[in-house]
Amino acid sequence: MDGRGRGVDFKRGGSLPAPAGRRTPAPWWLRAPGVRNWAFHGPGPGNAGPAGGGAGCSTIAAMSAPLFTNLITPPPAATAPAHERFLHLVRLALAGGQFGKLLLSGPVAVDGDEADVERLTVRAIELRGEPALSFLWRHATRDVTKNHAPAAGLAEIAALLGARFRNAHLHTATEEVQFAVSRKGRETLRVTRVDGGGAEAPAMAAHDKAKHRPLEMAHPVWSALGLTHRVKGEPALVPAMARKWKQINRFVEILSAAVDEAGLAGPVRVADFGSGKGYLTFAVHDWLQAQGLQPRVTGIELRDDMVRLCNAVIDGEQLSGIRFDQGDVRTREAQPLDVMIALHACDIATDHALHVGLESGARIIMSSPCCHKELRPQMTLPAVLRPMLQHGIHLGQEAEMVTDSLRALLLESQGYRTQVFEFIALEHTSKNKMILAVKAQGAAAEALAARRPELLAQIAEIKRFYGLREQRLEQLLAA
Repeated sequence: MDGRGRGVDFKRGGSLPAPAGRRTPAPWWLRAPGVRNWAFHGPGPGNAGPAGGGAGCSTIAAMSAPLFTNLITPPPAATAPAHERFLHLVRLALAGGQFGKLLLSGPVAVDGDEADVERLTVRAIELRGEPALSFLWRHATRDVTKNHAPAAGLAEIAALLGARFRNAHLHTATEEVQFAVSRKGRETLRVTRVDGGGAEAPAMAAHDKAKHRPLEMAHPVWSALGLTHRVKGEPALVPAMARKWKQINRFVEILSAAVDEAGLAGPVRVADFGSGKGYLTFAVHDWLQAQGLQPRVTGIELRDDMVRLCNAVIDGEQLSGIRFDQGDVRTREAQPLDVMIALHACDIATDHALHVGLESGARIIMSSPCCHKELRPQMTLPAVLRPMLQHGIHLGQEAEMVTDSLRALLLESQGYRTQVFEFIALEHTSKNKMILAVKAQGAAAEALAARRPELLAQIAEIKRFYGLREQRLEQLLAA
């Protein structure tokens, strides 16, 4: 930008002029950290002379920046191709914290899956505490985001310039750098100062946004269970446990909404069948205690070594209102409960857990079934469905859907408002279906009672349609 506000054209490798009689302030790309002995020329006093020598030649001292400083490379010659100089300015913008975004447009026609790409936007982000470049590929009907390490991202940008996109616009806090390739292959580079040239550098995009979680990672029980460890004196997730932590918090979010709907007040009695290592059991206890609901939580687990491990954690952390018992849901006697939980109980163990919840008068029943084996051998394929269910994978999925639909209808017939939904993304676990039943109250309870004959008729019709002889929860309720 010259003294009259005009852009500077670098298509011939020219220098940046300054108005006569006064010194031009160095632009960001000369103030970036790690830039040494790169002269800033202009006809004004004190700015004459060749780079690296001459009276009054201005050099820029090295500075420090928190991110991307390893990208600094020696500056290309003034006669270097425009794309090389443009890439160097991108590196300097990243190193100096001046990088706003990079927009690549004017796609070159290609065949295949990338034929409908319209443009690419690149932003600097922080990903798991490390700098990264986020690529947002805009297609005609979809967007695709890919994140890259800085060096890999810059290498891809270099490969795309001219070959995949004819135009590139680098936006910084103070300048806009434009690179273009004509249809004849001629490269141009232009730098334009934008309004507010003295503005502060753009902040690093908060890709890792602080997520609100119902559980506190700092609770020492998570360290005792191997979910967290200390990093620089602060509690942090063990990387391999990140998905487990997300599942646990998602479950507690669902429980929170169910507790509100059920109107539970303390003390709240909870049984968690198949508690395993106790992640969920401890999470429920922690959350209920934080809400002042005086938890009385029991984890029931078949494996005695898991029971001993969890009770040792309780003793070590001196927790109250929680314990673990060795036992089997199929032989567990019903005791008064407010919440019954059974996650990943195998096959008919889910039905036994649901029955215990009903017999115990639980206001909330939460179950995530797995291993739907009972109905599949019984199913006779209706003629209209045979073309679809002749495939084993489809038959298995159908058996799962029929099993959980019957369970939901049976729970509704017992006066529970029931939902079946995906409670965690499939990428985290294949056992991602939740059956949530909350005891209806008032008018809702009366409406369900009135519908009971209709619900039982629906159950009978589904069984007839698929040729089913028996379903375990139905048998337990009839006993």
